[in-house]
Amino acid sequence: MSPGREALRDLRRRECAALMATDAARAALALHGAPVLLLDTARVRRQYRRLRSALPFVRFHYAVKALDHDAVIATLADDGCGFDVATGEELALLERHGVDPGRVIHTHPIKKAAEIADAIGRGIRTFVIDNETELAKFTGVGSDVSLLVRLAYRSPHAKSDLSSKFGVGAFEAERLVTSALARGIRVAGFSFHVGSQLDDPDRFVRAIDETVALMGDLERRLRTRFTVLDIGGGFPVAYDEPVASIDDIAARIRPVLAPLVGRLDIIAEPGRVLVAEAMTLVTSVVGVAERADGRWYYLDDGVYGAYSNVVAEDVHPLVFAERELRSDVAGHRWATLAGPTCDSADVVANEVLLPELAVGDLLVSPAMGAYTAVTATRFNGRAPTPIAVVGFAAQSPAERAALASAV
Repeated sequence: MSPGREALRDLRRRECAALMATDAARAALALHGAPVLLLDTARVRRQYRRLRSALPFVRFHYAVKALDHDAVIATLADDGCGFDVATGEELALLERHGVDPGRVIHTHPIKKAAEIADAIGRGIRTFVIDNETELAKFTGVGSDVSLLVRLAYRSPHAKSDLSSKFGVGAFEAERLVTSALARGIRVAGFSFHVGSQLDDPDRFVRAIDETVALMGDLERRLRTRFTVLDIGGGFPVAYDEPVASIDDIAARIRPVLAPLVGRLDIIAEPGRVLVAEAMTLVTSVVGVAERADGRWYYLDDGVYGAYSNVVAEDVHPLVFAERELRSDVAGHRWATLAGPTCDSADVVANEVLLPELAVGDLLVSPAMGAYTAVTATRFNGRAPTPIAVVGFAAQSPAERAALASAV
């Protein structure tokens, strides 16, 4: 194991140990049993403030799709964060929290005409499009509604290169702006997304440079004026190996964005980076077997549940035995971890080094806040894994200090 991965594993182990030692975590386990997701909203707030401090001239809109829990929405709304929605259901969630629609943007490039009308009726004024069919749906909507044209930038090193499904190149972008001007539709600027979980700060820089150059070129040739640059999301999270931090990425893109301040409204759509580290999954062993390829442990959560990020996101979550968080345990062995459904594809991880486990033993996975609960299914009729809020407000001063020192 590389020194960087070993240091990350040690950090995650200390975080999990501190969390599992709190009264709040123990109370959640007593109430819900396993599996359960432990959500610390203080970490959400801390990540948002880190972003805001690192890029003070960027206006952030949390991508609700990453984790749509009420406590997350309330925490970010209270701290002044904006929001990015992709559906009317996500917008309704924000309405229940009293979020001003002026703080909300709608970034799904493909929408039914009825969804557009509903969102406009509820106060949304900024939308994203990437093709002529979608542009036509905004004909006659009024001058107070503005569009962002989504650009496509290939990022082969991203976990998910979103350019394959959404976004256009420079030629098509010009055609869309020209068509919008002819239709009397306002294009405020451009958006892009460099790809999900992209550990490449230079790719952010190149995408910004190319977008700004395109905006300047079109402004000169089409005699129009753009006011918004949306740099999307994609900020990575360290799951089982180190990645560029918020500060690393900000240090690279700050010099590129700073000259644009005052000329453009710079916005971003972070999701994963705000919530991934804020939630921890606790599962229990429900079965043990010796198979041809070694020891298998069967858990009460799997890839159709909270471990859905394994399949949908190609995430490799760390897994600790709860008792090895409390003290050193000897006698580790390699094992396969499988989920609870009656399906052979429900395998969480192979070759995980764990102590000898028995039915009822607990396992703990950190950084399970993003694209886990939201992408889980009801396969085999299984209920969603409950989420228990165990934020700092629920802990004693000593427990808060312990968790802070672990981070």
